[in-house]
Amino acid sequence: MRLALLPFLLLAVVLIALSVGRYPLAPSDILGFLGACLGLVDLPPERFDLLRNLIVEIRLPRVLAAGLIGAALSSSGASFQAVFRNPLVSPGILGVLGGAGFGAALGILLSGDSLTVQISAFVMGLVAVGVGILISNLFGSASMVTLVLGGMISGALFTSALSLVKYAADPYDQLPAIVYWMMGSLGAVDLKQLKGAAPAILLGVGALTLAGRALDALSMGDDEARSLGVPVHVTRYGVIAAATLASSLSVSLAGMIGWVGLVVPHVARLAIGPTNSRLLPASALLGAAFLIAADCVARNITRAEIPIGVVTELLGIPAFILVLGRARRAWA
Repeated sequence: MRLALLPFLLLAVVLIALSVGRYPLAPSDILGFLGACLGLVDLPPERFDLLRNLIVEIRLPRVLAAGLIGAALSSSGASFQAVFRNPLVSPGILGVLGGAGFGAALGILLSGDSLTVQISAFVMGLVAVGVGILISNLFGSASMVTLVLGGMISGALFTSALSLVKYAADPYDQLPAIVYWMMGSLGAVDLKQLKGAAPAILLGVGALTLAGRALDALSMGDDEARSLGVPVHVTRYGVIAAATLASSLSVSLAGMIGWVGLVVPHVARLAIGPTNSRLLPASALLGAAFLIAADCVARNITRAEIPIGVVTELLGIPAFILVLGRARRAWA
């Protein structure tokens, strides 16, 4: 598959996502609404208002959120796999998921306001990564192994704190909200929240994409990268910072969504190849398309919406099994 084809794949998935739902729309309806917005087509006012409500108010925020989050998680996963030179690494390797989960649960316990929950999840996700890096530097200069161990310790610490918050939560109100948030959902995302989070997510994804050539040099080893003029420590920690920013914001918006950052980079590697300068944008585009498709399944397969984290796990596990053998060869 060529990289140039992936934007068209994403566009097709977006069009399908805007079309399906309890009130299905034909692609001509969506194109007609766009034409009416641009003044190229005349639509009856009642028809225009109906399409605007369905497309702009209800479906578009979810589609945009799913695309942003999918791109952020998959590009973060691909970047971490390149930095740590490990195909089993995911965005949660440095403890961001444990920290964000604890922050969201703490926000639900103390306030319950959605903005408070999102800010708390984002801040504690960053704090968890900072704690992991601090632990890795306690015994001298951080290495790959100590960074991973520091992230594991930080993740375990904040996961334990999350358990304490669950124990203290009201079992009839707050605890179900915490559990539901942990399963992931795009139902509460609106355009106002996206306006606040989208620039930072796009900045993180863009920075990771631009770091592709430097990551290609890092994949050959630190000494070889230095001989090519790549600032190893600056690149490594810069990629970690950008990936942490993008993934923690994604978790704060929609909760825990697993397997995207692990599976999609492998699929992209099979389709595009292992070169990070091409792999990172391919992972972002494929991740966006995958999560938009998963959200379509989550909100349409049954009468009641299924948490999207459950859908990504059900889709990601068999997909990972299918690509596992080929992924090993592609990584090599």
